Amino acid sequence: MLLKSTIDGFTTAWKGLTLTFKHAFAFKKREVESIKSPNYFDLQNGTTTIEYPKQKLPIPEVGRYQLDVEMDDCIVCDLCAKICPVDCIDIESIKATEAIGQTSDGTTKRLYAAKFDIDMAKCMYCGLCTVVCPTECIVMTNQYDKTVFELNQLVYEFSDMTPEDAAEKRALLEKQNAEKQAAKLAAMQKKND
Repeated sequence: MLLKSTIDGFTTAWKGLTLTFKHAFAFKKREVESIKSPNYFDLQNGTTTIEYPKQKLPIPEVGRYQLDVEMDDCIVCDLCAKICPVDCIDIESIKATEAIGQTSDGTTKRLYAAKFDIDMAKCMYCGLCTVVCPTECIVMTNQYDKTVFELNQLVYEFSDMTPEDAAEKRALLEKQNAEKQAAKLAAMQKKND
């Protein structure tokens, strides 16, 4: 009984080592085929791993990966943050005192983006934010490998407005609102006289 168990142990170990040595000393490297090939899965020959990052699997065109925002086209409408089911998009807007420009599709920009952060650690890659964007400034790229050591490194900040600039824009808006309120009160006082 002991002899049979020992023989079975060596036989099992030998089979495993044979397979390991076969793959370790294989001189022919596996070619990565296009995922569009009609027989893609047949060409894999039972192999399910690749030598990443030397080899990479082809990325489908409709894949959902890293979010990116083109801030020049963003009108800070907040629709992407409102539709996000996991609240990974954080936007803070400041109303402009006048039109601040236009997007590439001709939409007038009336809000500043004081903050536009996306936490990709929370993102569930549903793509809803890309669908509701009226200017199509938020898109999913084909970047899928965002390996980081700290979780807070997955928070991407797209707004380029400094806190000083944001404070200045808020002060201008408050000044304009105060002037409008004073003019409104003066008009009402004049009407009552």
